[in-house]
Amino acid sequence: MDPSIFRDVLTALAGVATGVMSGTFGVGGAVISTPAIRALGCSAALAVGTTLPSILPGAITGSWRYRHGELIQWKVVAFTAPSGIVAAILGAWVSPRIPGDGHLLMVFTALLLMWSSINMIRNVSPREPRNASDASENAQAKTNLRDSQSFLATLTGLVAGGLSGLLGVGGGIVMVPLFRRWLALPMKNAVATSLICVGCFAIPGTITHSIEGGIDWRYAIWLTIGVVVGAPFGSKMALKMSDKKLQRVFGLFLAAVAVAYGGGELLAL
Repeated sequence: MDPSIFRDVLTALAGVATGVMSGTFGVGGAVISTPAIRALGCSAALAVGTTLPSILPGAITGSWRYRHGELIQWKVVAFTAPSGIVAAILGAWVSPRIPGDGHLLMVFTALLLMWSSINMIRNVSPREPRNASDASENAQAKTNLRDSQSFLATLTGLVAGGLSGLLGVGGGIVMVPLFRRWLALPMKNAVATSLICVGCFAIPGTITHSIEGGIDWRYAIWLTIGVVVGAPFGSKMALKMSDKKLQRVFGLFLAAVAVAYGGGELLAL
């Protein structure tokens, strides 16, 4: 599609949808924004870099509603974001050097996402302690978890950032399940904390792609406008849901992403 006001409006609408998903699930939203701008005429070479400038503003506006009630775990961000940024840079450097154009790795990633989605949907309700012994074990486990939280947060950043750079998948779709499983964060805390980390991950990528001329700024500006508008609505929706419902919805979202990635890559093979 040739550059026009009509195309700009469609880009902004794609940004709104991206922002809603970003604020609701704590992800970057490239699952929507990248194919959307590709359909509107953005070249494949520019599509990945062009979506990045919208992520940080979207994370800021989306996380504004999460600022109360200590939903954002800043200690977790402090350990996850730096390790994730380093891993994302390394992953991006390794990615073009792996044979097979990454298709098999993407299929494997899709299987991991599907496994993660099934676990999130099934394990919505935590197991209640049946007796005093179980309660004591749970209390000890929570203490051990707090002691190892810094390490687990760093490890989460390495995994999420590495996959983000290596495969181009959003770090949030990896971080939220890992925050739930490894750090035992409540669902809304996991989403809010992931949203901040995703914004941090986007900074080096935006700078790198901008220096290399890998961003179409007309698309990027209109996409950013839409994301900034949509993200607060997404976070508002998430806050209205119970943790159980939000976890189920996120699990279904992960399953949809897994099918989209896996199906696309299998067709490519």
